[in-house]
Amino acid sequence: MNKKKLSIGFTAVLLVITIITLIPRKGTRLNEISGQTMGTIMYHVKVVGHPELDFEKSIDSLLVVFNQALSVYIPDSEISTFNQTGELSHPSELFTDVFERSQAVYERTDGAFDPTVGPLISIWGFGPDKTVIIPDSSIIDSVLLLVSMEKVDYENGLLTKDRNVQLDFGAIAKGQAVDEVGKWLERKGVQNYLVEIGGEVRCKGLNQDGRTWAIGIEDPTVSQFETRGLAIVNVQDRSLATSGNYRNYYKTEGQIYAHIIDPRTGYNARHNLLSASVFASDCMTADAFATAFMVLGLEESIQIVEDDSNLDAVFVFSSEGEIDVYVSTGITEIIELTETLAE
Repeated sequence: MNKKKLSIGFTAVLLVITIITLIPRKGTRLNEISGQTMGTIMYHVKVVGHPELDFEKSIDSLLVVFNQALSVYIPDSEISTFNQTGELSHPSELFTDVFERSQAVYERTDGAFDPTVGPLISIWGFGPDKTVIIPDSSIIDSVLLLVSMEKVDYENGLLTKDRNVQLDFGAIAKGQAVDEVGKWLERKGVQNYLVEIGGEVRCKGLNQDGRTWAIGIEDPTVSQFETRGLAIVNVQDRSLATSGNYRNYYKTEGQIYAHIIDPRTGYNARHNLLSASVFASDCMTADAFATAFMVLGLEESIQIVEDDSNLDAVFVFSSEGEIDVYVSTGITEIIELTETLAE
């Protein structure tokens, strides 16, 4: 295992992807736009050159179409219609792509990634209601009957499901949206860009300074009101997504409950993995595996990464009262840890 040790105490984690923009060289134009999608999630797009390309309206329109297909908060969206009626004939390419990728990651992680986990998340107080009631084992057992990708079937252009099962691609949607924006830019001839939505990133080519895109990963061991760099990664033609127990948790009766629920057991995932940053050729895959790894824990996640040439990862985990960092071999040459970690 390739790891660096950080000797600090365990605290609530915060892992935020930050974009480090280098100073443009003279004569090079960087086009930048920002906006909101999926409710309150911010997006940022950086395109090197192409001053003739009016991409802001097109990207906004693309994201509207994306939400109309996959947002569970839009009553007449494609996914809402499916959840209400139980079937969907010839779903859109957006829907088909995310469903098939979700199914593949579900199978690869033995069910740790499961887009039907929503009812379990809700009973633990992390759904739209936010009511904090610690469920007993009988409630969990009954809700588990509603959770499994095995209860959803796609055959001959028809998607069907068991009556009470609900699909929600929230754990992979940001990554897919990043990919869709990136692919649209490539169809327009853009060869150098960065797309970021809610912390998930896709990089193509070089930045405006003619270098690989520098992505900063913040230290997850400081409080949510502090920032401190953990590492800088030089990324080219890859995507990066992260997941962790850093913001979405609550404390009751002296016990901390995190939003990462194991869809196989119905209970909070409990292990020493604090956060996972995953690199893949596409952001949808990185996003799904980042979520799955926070369910699986450190050892199983490392095994999957080391067995898959498309994946790399940075895992932050606790070890005997200290904080350790695992860096997979595929990114050791492009990552620069902070001086504290490098000691």
